[in-house]
Amino acid sequence: MSEHILIAVFLPTFFFVSITPGMCMTLAMTLGMSIGVRRTLWMMIGELVGVALVAIAAVMGVASMMLNYPQIFEILKWVGGLYLGFIGVQMWRAKGKLARLETSTSISNRALITQGFVTAIANPKGWAFMISLLPPFINVDNAIAPQMIMLLSVIMLTEFVSMLAYASGGKSLKLFLSRGDNIKWLNRIAGSLMVGVGCWLALG
Repeated sequence: MSEHILIAVFLPTFFFVSITPGMCMTLAMTLGMSIGVRRTLWMMIGELVGVALVAIAAVMGVASMMLNYPQIFEILKWVGGLYLGFIGVQMWRAKGKLARLETSTSISNRALITQGFVTAIANPKGWAFMISLLPPFINVDNAIAPQMIMLLSVIMLTEFVSMLAYASGGKSLKLFLSRGDNIKWLNRIAGSLMVGVGCWLALG
């Protein structure tokens, strides 16, 4: 099977999995709701770097070493989960005003990048998915590097499009709920989603 045919098969396969609700997609929607799509792009950068590293590691066999040291996963999962949970609680406690995470002061761009990165690399399901999906699309008879570049291009594009769609949906929900006296429900929905992602990350 040629590389072009492999990519043609891989693209819809990965896009279907990527667009399915998961931790990163829920996080994108929640941040889109609370701080807007533009600032959520910083989280997306971290998430894309994390996903790319997981994909490369899965192909190179580094994943087997990670699986032999689950303590690394546990530390990353709990730190990331507790942080997201803390943000969620702060959003729940916001009363009478829109919880924006103080937009530019409360959470820095670096923190958003780290948030996305940790969520991506500390997700065991992401590792399992990459380990099971990527190898069949790699032809060992051909050079690995060009194939990885093509696969990573597809992965990064589909992940970015999916997260952008979820973040935009969160912004639309924010516009809808912030009409009238629904601000407190917006805060609670966003906060609950953030706590849920934190619990998902820590306990998943």
